[in-house]
Amino acid sequence: MRNNQSFLWTKVPVIDTILLMKATTAAALFPTPLSLEQAAAFTPQQVLMAVQGWQIAEQQAAAFQQQLTAFKEQIDALKHQLDWFKRQTFGQKSEKRIPEAPANQLSLDETMEMEAAASPATSPTRLVPAHQRKVLRSAEDKAEAVPFFDENRVPVETIEVPNPEIAGLTPEQYTVIGSKETYRLAQQPGSYVVIKYIRPVIKRLDTQTISCPPAPVGVLEGSRADVSFAAGMIVEKFLYHLPLYRLHQRLQDMGFTLSRVWLTQLMQRIVSLLEPIYNAQFDSIRASRVKAMDETPIKAGLQGPGKMKQGYFWPVYGERDEICFPYCESRRAEHVDQLLGLTAPSGAVLITDGYAAYSRYEKKTEGLTHAQCWAHTRREFFESQDADPQRAAVALEMIGSIYAVEAEIREQGLKGAKKQDVRLTKAKPLVEEFFTWVADTAADTGLLPSNPMSKALAYAHKRRAGLEVFLSDADVPIDTNHLERGLRVIPMGRKAWLFCWTELGAKQVGIVQSLLTTCRLHDINPYDYLVDVLQRVGQHPSSRVAELTPRLWKKHFAANPLRSDLYNISN
Repeated sequence: MRNNQSFLWTKVPVIDTILLMKATTAAALFPTPLSLEQAAAFTPQQVLMAVQGWQIAEQQAAAFQQQLTAFKEQIDALKHQLDWFKRQTFGQKSEKRIPEAPANQLSLDETMEMEAAASPATSPTRLVPAHQRKVLRSAEDKAEAVPFFDENRVPVETIEVPNPEIAGLTPEQYTVIGSKETYRLAQQPGSYVVIKYIRPVIKRLDTQTISCPPAPVGVLEGSRADVSFAAGMIVEKFLYHLPLYRLHQRLQDMGFTLSRVWLTQLMQRIVSLLEPIYNAQFDSIRASRVKAMDETPIKAGLQGPGKMKQGYFWPVYGERDEICFPYCESRRAEHVDQLLGLTAPSGAVLITDGYAAYSRYEKKTEGLTHAQCWAHTRREFFESQDADPQRAAVALEMIGSIYAVEAEIREQGLKGAKKQDVRLTKAKPLVEEFFTWVADTAADTGLLPSNPMSKALAYAHKRRAGLEVFLSDADVPIDTNHLERGLRVIPMGRKAWLFCWTELGAKQVGIVQSLLTTCRLHDINPYDYLVDVLQRVGQHPSSRVAELTPRLWKKHFAANPLRSDLYNISN
């Protein structure tokens, strides 16, 4: 036996390579089942070749299995991405979850069919003698007589409709006993007006001096634009997302001969007047104890022929319902330090999404608590529904129960200690139950790391401390949805004007949108605000510029705002 083993070990290294390749599987050597007698007839060299073939086959099978697993994970990941892009392009973007109706619940049409089928047998009928009925006015006719506008702000043109029944009659032959009104919403080709100031030139006979009153001082010295036009241009561009070139085309169609460059320069000069107000509002936000922050991309500045640079707005929402959109050239973490500073107010809380830049900022800033957004956590489970619908449904149901507590707090109008008591009593047990489920589900070895459900579980588990901050602080919101609603003006603008030609233009977009969006948050008419502020900012003390921010302007000046001369003429 020893001789045979030594023979095999000395001869195997010189076995032909082609023969080893053919012996990769046992089936190649033993195509049919063998008996014990047939197996005993094999030489040691044949047995060794068979064993090596089995080993090579097992290694190849294991390698193939690893490749197959990797390909399956890659296919699942690509399928998940494809489903996401399809939903973004063609599907419903809302993350609202609609529970399935019970199986025994009838649909509306089924109920109507049942009632229709039952009506002949259950509803008795009787004959009604024929007669003429008065035709009643339709709901549309009644609605025409209901005013649907603010008569103090909307101009009304009155048209009297003659009554054909009094044609040829004298006033002594009829009496007007009343009138009925019908309203129609109409539109004129344009609403631009030119104010013509006539300044008489007089000569005093006693002194022989000639004098002429100066032209009224405009917002911009030497400009042909009235404050009403300047405010309207800002509102149309930034609130209704009308690019300046379209505004220029509309002005030309209405008979105005104006330069498009003039509109651009006018816009820049107006924004320069508003910048100190924006800075004062940003200072107010920085001083807030509870702030929310996010980032959203914008194309700004040329990077090369036909290519724009990628910049970012970093919207910040303060506890006084103020929002600012500072612009930065990138998404680097250092911008958070520059915008918010490394000194935080006492008990400061910053609530954000899961971007790592905010966690690094928390470590640098002493006394700052970093809260996490539950809406972003929910979104991870919402996106994993296709990969694991059962677990995703459980997670969404549990998070929905936490939001139900917040809805109850809003309905009751609870604040301060009462709000925190409800959160600790009702929401805290639900949060603990959710994270217990997250830990138990993550321990399931059947989930691959690349599975969207695994990523959602890891996202929630890693951010547990930040997600529980709202339980112990009544002023901290459960998510950043209030900020998401505020920054919606940026993606809406991207669909209209696509990009900013320069980085300075992006900064100016952020300045104007900060003031207009804050006006909306405080229920202020942006046009009235701009008409007043643009006239007031040049004469207002710089030390009190904060009074011109929308929040304080509503308190000090909204009751009696400054108007344009056009308003005085029409009234």
